[in-house]
Formats: sequence, structure tokens, C-alpha cells
Amino acid sequence: MFVDKTEITVKSGDGGNGCCSFRREKFVPKGGPDGGDGGNGGDVLLESTTSEQNLNSLVYRRRYCAQNGPGGQGADKHGKNADPVTIKVPVGTVIRDAATGEILADLDTPGAKVVVAKGGRGGRGNARFATSTNRAPRRRELGFPGEEKTLELELKLIADAGLVGYPNAGKSTLLTRISGARPKVAAYPFTTLHPVIGVVEYPDYARVNVADIPGLIDGAHANVGLGHEFLRHIERTKVLIFVLDMGAVDGRTPWEDYANLKKELELYKEGLSKRPSLIVANKMDLDNAEENLQTLLSMLGSDASAVFALDPVEECCEFTAALRALVKANSDEEEAALRRL
Repeated sequence: MFVDKTEITVKSGDGGNGCCSFRREKFVPKGGPDGGDGGNGGDVLLESTTSEQNLNSLVYRRRYCAQNGPGGQGADKHGKNADPVTIKVPVGTVIRDAATGEILADLDTPGAKVVVAKGGRGGRGNARFATSTNRAPRRRELGFPGEEKTLELELKLIADAGLVGYPNAGKSTLLTRISGARPKVAAYPFTTLHPVIGVVEYPDYARVNVADIPGLIDGAHANVGLGHEFLRHIERTKVLIFVLDMGAVDGRTPWEDYANLKKELELYKEGLSKRPSLIVANKMDLDNAEENLQTLLSMLGSDASAVFALDPVEECCEFTAALRALVKANSDEEEAALRRL
């Protein structure tokens, strides 16, 4: 089961109560106050990890509570701070407060942590309130309550490249040919119901992560079908790979598909369609594919160099080499931009 959106409730621990106590030792008359402080309640944290691929581990447990801090004791004994509770989530998880809609954190790097519920502070014991004029205070503080929140967790996959295309365009087949991923492949639309990530490995041990995004349809930007469920996973990708059916088996032309796909991406998020991209002219073994390819190339003009024609038996070496070069160039630009900041 692939889960990329869920809701959980978190409750941090309450602080322990301060203690009201006085020294009572033999041969020590009028012993002073010695009440200790209460311990702090435990925090609740979310941590991103590469060992989790989706949010299904949070489906069956929706509430997470940290321990309360223990109270203080006499003889100036302070309560121990309670241990935090850490919830593991996959890299790319966006955390929102369900009550306000505020984004609390975007865990887009491995090992990133955020405190989503701060534990309550422990109360002070009466020893803290002793003064020169009040040597026997009977005042103490109760522990402060912890926080309780309902959180919305949304996973947006992080991949170097994303396969974008209409249903049955051959995205899953392409992924099986360039990586070790094995998504479901069948001769009918919407065989891919959730994103699948494949890793393209090169002889020098370099790697490129490619996400197979389920097929888009017209109106996906307006959440037609499962539009938003799929489109949000494209937001993180550095490079787009448009997979076009050159056989036009569904009655649409490849250039219409290309224009409509870019339109859906741009309507969903401004600038998304302008990311670096490659075009895979797929199913070149079908009738009219070559003629459609020439028409597509003539319409693209200077962008025709980014088109790679593939058929079911052709090797993808040239395409994977171009993909690696484009991903590396984009990563270098991002690093240069960060250095300028």
C-alpha cells in the first residue's frame, strides 16, 4: 500500500510539578526549603529518513504521546527531563498544522528534524522562592502543560527526473528498461496508480533517480481524476521527461499531447512546465510513428535536439547519457545559485 497523505495527532509531555519540602534533619533546627523542580515533558519530533518510502507506517497509529516529566522531590531532588518521541517519515514530507493550515516544516533532506510539539516546562520547587525576607516559602509551581496538535503530512517525492505523459504512453515500460524498477505494465490505461522511483546506474557508479508519475489527463490541474494526487510529486523533480505515444493509438497527435501536458503543468504551478526537459518519442515500431516524429521535430524547431526516438527493442544509452548530463547541469546551477547567496 502506498500512502502519500495522512493525518496524525501528537501530544507532548506535561511538565512535572515542583515540590514543597523543608529539611528535617536531626540537630538541624529550622531547616530551610529543599523542594526540587519538576522535569520537563518530552518533545515530539519528526525526522526524515531514507529508510521510509511512504507514509503507510503512520496509517495504523494516528496518535503519538510523549511522557510527562516527573515531579520534584525533597532534598533538592529535581525531576528528570522526559525523553522525546521521534517519528520517522520519508524524505520530502511536508508538515502542516491541520487547524491553521500553516506549514510547520518541509523535510526535504535526509536526517532533517523538527519539533512539532514542545514539551511543557517543569514547575519550580519552593527552594526557588526563598528570599532574605521569606526564608520558609510554601509556594511551588505546577508543571506547564504540553502541546497537542493535529498534523497533516503530505509526501512529495524527491527525484532527479520525472516521467510525464498520458495514460498508456509507455512510461512504466521505459522505466523498466533504464532502471531496475519493476512497475506494473499492461496494455490498458492507469496501470500505475502510485509513483514508482527507479534508479538509473552508470558505469562510473553515478546514479539518477527517475520517478514514474501516473498518467495525467486533461483537466488534471483542476484535480480532474486524481490530478493533484499525481501532480504534487512532479514539483520536486529537477528534470521533466515527456513520454509521447508516436503511434497515436488513442486518437491524439503527439504534438497535441506535448502541448496539453505542458499546459496542465503550468496551470497547476507557474514555471513548472519551463523546467529542463527531454522528450521521449515512444512506440516508434507502430504505424505512422515515423511520419508523426518528423512532424513533431519540425514543430519543435530548435528544441528538436531534446527528442529521443525509442522503440521496444532499441537501447536507451544515448537517452540515459543525455538525462545524466541534463541532471548534472541543473544540479551545478543550483549549487552555484546557493553559493551566490
